[in-house]
Amino acid sequence: MCGICGVWEYGSAEGRVEAPLVESMRDRMPHRGPDDAGVELFDEGRLGLGFRRLSIIDLSPAGHQPMRGCEGEGVWLVFNGEIYNHAKLREGLEQRGHVYRSRTDSETILHLYEERGLDFVKELEGDYAIAVWDEARDRLVLARDRVGVKPLYYHAGGGRLVFASEIKAILAHTEVSAELDEESLVHYLSFLTTPAPRTLFRGVHKLPAGHMLVCERSGELKSIRYWDALPPAAQTNGAKPTREEEYREEILRLLRESIKKRMMSDVPFGVFLSGGVDSSANVALMAEQMSRPVETFTVGHKEHEELNELEQARDISRRFGTNHHEVLVGERELLDFLPGLVFHQDEPLADPVCVPLYYVSKLARESGTIVVQVGEGSDELFSGYDKYVKYLRLYERFWRRAEQLPAFARRAAGRIAQPLVDAATGKAEAAELARRFGAGESLFWGAAVVFDETLKARLLSSEARARFDGLSSYEVVREDLERVGRERPASDFLARMTYLELKLRLPELLLMRVDKMTMATSVEARVPFLDHHLVEYAMGVPRALKVEGRSGKHVLKRALEEVLPRDVLYRRKRGFGAPVEGWFRGPSASELESRVMNSTLRRRGLLDYRFVARLFAEHRRGARDWGFHLWALLNLSLWYERWIDSSGH
Repeated sequence: MCGICGVWEYGSAEGRVEAPLVESMRDRMPHRGPDDAGVELFDEGRLGLGFRRLSIIDLSPAGHQPMRGCEGEGVWLVFNGEIYNHAKLREGLEQRGHVYRSRTDSETILHLYEERGLDFVKELEGDYAIAVWDEARDRLVLARDRVGVKPLYYHAGGGRLVFASEIKAILAHTEVSAELDEESLVHYLSFLTTPAPRTLFRGVHKLPAGHMLVCERSGELKSIRYWDALPPAAQTNGAKPTREEEYREEILRLLRESIKKRMMSDVPFGVFLSGGVDSSANVALMAEQMSRPVETFTVGHKEHEELNELEQARDISRRFGTNHHEVLVGERELLDFLPGLVFHQDEPLADPVCVPLYYVSKLARESGTIVVQVGEGSDELFSGYDKYVKYLRLYERFWRRAEQLPAFARRAAGRIAQPLVDAATGKAEAAELARRFGAGESLFWGAAVVFDETLKARLLSSEARARFDGLSSYEVVREDLERVGRERPASDFLARMTYLELKLRLPELLLMRVDKMTMATSVEARVPFLDHHLVEYAMGVPRALKVEGRSGKHVLKRALEEVLPRDVLYRRKRGFGAPVEGWFRGPSASELESRVMNSTLRRRGLLDYRFVARLFAEHRRGARDWGFHLWALLNLSLWYERWIDSSGH
């Protein structure tokens, strides 16, 4: 894992990019690479590439970047991530005449690009953010891995392209200023993150998962989608196959192979263990391939033992003989980490799990473990959340037939359906779902919508509502929903829900939080459930095998019966959580409320702080649980003060 950055002044008549500028960008993120650093200038001083290295494959100086390909080809690389099939690719490349200088996976990317041009990404298996300078073709190529495990940001304009692994590195450029993008803020309030390619910084974009960005000398920027998580063209429409065993066997084979690939490392590795199905599967499948104990790491909460899975994690540790480590965090650790949280997130990622995730990452690093495997992606691929099942049942029992009605009838039916929707979802969501139904919008926008359109209308000030003039976050998800509907008209509702999660919540919230919090401690996280071969296969598993009755993950659990005890597989799901509800009612509540209510963000006039005060009051007295909503507002407030307007502090 590494940090990369660069500046290309493609429109400049003379070279003005200097090494100290690129070094200042690079050194905003030393946590991403404490083992080595590099800078090189190209294109007669118009281009600078910077690199920070966390040494994992080939620990020798031969892994230094920027890295050059074959002599005379004029191709250079800076790269963050891992290519798991690099050794296999290398065999063929060397047979075809490519000359290697190292054992690194980085060098394989270079030789592959020299041979295949922009098609090089199609051969790669791994997690990556890549920048390739092609001197002969006069172009800079950026690429982000298929699923979005690694982030990559850029700023373009005025004859210049600036890019980096973290936004703070881009902001270190003297010509880039930190300004709030108010339209992105509207979407952040809904999704707890900003949807790609937007960020909360005006003019700073993130490359979407599975995309390349090609910048030509002319300044033309071309975004290319090279991979997509669409369901397979031949769908079973939910029909149960005759041989469920075939699905189980293939899922286990792909997962076992994925975990084996992700054990590729020249440094110590381990597993973040919650005691749930996904992390336990990582432990079990890693243990069967090792002759020494697996290193496992678990975090618990001091003041909120009801959320802890310490005993479950210890049980798994005992069963598989792991070398187990634990850390406990409380409200003191939360408050201590808030400045670091805002710094390392770059832009708000309003998932409170960021706090325990940071501390368990820190525990791993302090134990000498540099690489960890995590369980993200399993619930999305195999429908492990109750919310998926709830929305699926509502769609199949009511929504899919009623949405065929003409618009006027939908509006009337929306009012009549209110009691049914109340019963299916709870009153908190009912008004919004009735609104979506009457407006002809999709039922499902994602599993983590916090301020929905109904609630957001009350949160935004009247001035802001007038300024945004009907702006809806439905526009964010509609494009992806229309694409899957157009490209895969036979796909079922569950497959479309999963597709949407793979486009927004998974890459821009869940994987982004993993990357930012692990890298804050110089630890690399790997995600075996999101190997693209497993993702592609899981997208074709029929709905009937994923969801049975009121529970999901059916086929995955059956597949794992070969490696995990039934009591582990079928106990009630807890989920890796954080006591956000308790934080806003406990000893820290007054301080957290003050940080929101007295934030310099208030001067922008975007939010109705009378409504915000009401949320705090209702939460404090236990009338409603507004914990996630308040956490989203706290993150936004602290981010604004740290990056946009620090005048009040």
